Amino acid sequence: MQQNNVFLFLLMVSLVFVSCDSNRVFDTYKSVPNKWHKDSIISFKVTPPDSTKAYNLFVNLRNTNDYRYNNLYLIVEMGFPHGKTIKDTLEYRMADPSGKLLGTGLTDVKENKLWYKEQVIFKETGDYTVNIQHAMRENGKVNGVIELEGITDIGFRIEKSQSE
Repeated sequence: MQQNNVFLFLLMVSLVFVSCDSNRVFDTYKSVPNKWHKDSIISFKVTPPDSTKAYNLFVNLRNTNDYRYNNLYLIVEMGFPHGKTIKDTLEYRMADPSGKLLGTGLTDVKENKLWYKEQVIFKETGDYTVNIQHAMRENGKVNGVIELEGITDIGFRIEKSQSE
């Protein structure tokens, strides 16, 4: 009986923390099986709730200690409802100078919330598509990393802008 009370208490506390994220508008992850192939594109379909408000956009990433690079290059493409696309090549720092992985988490899985765009207003009505692909290269090599190890999940997040 005592064990059930502890479990119930922990469940209630975790629900409070999860529900306190009032800035979240869209937040979802997709798993990367074993290794992230350079041709594998992770896609998210987004229907923004309000075309008059500004939002901040993030790429969320979970990685393990198997990730062996100090940085990460991503190609992020946003497709608008009426056909226009914007493609960005982004670089993120993933480790400090000593090689210790950045991000939050107490286990060997680290979670990173990476800025993509800020103060975005979704003026077009309809669904937007966000495609994310890695573009990693090793120093001194022309060809890219075929299979990137250590990335377990890729996510996309939209938050209400703090200036609202």
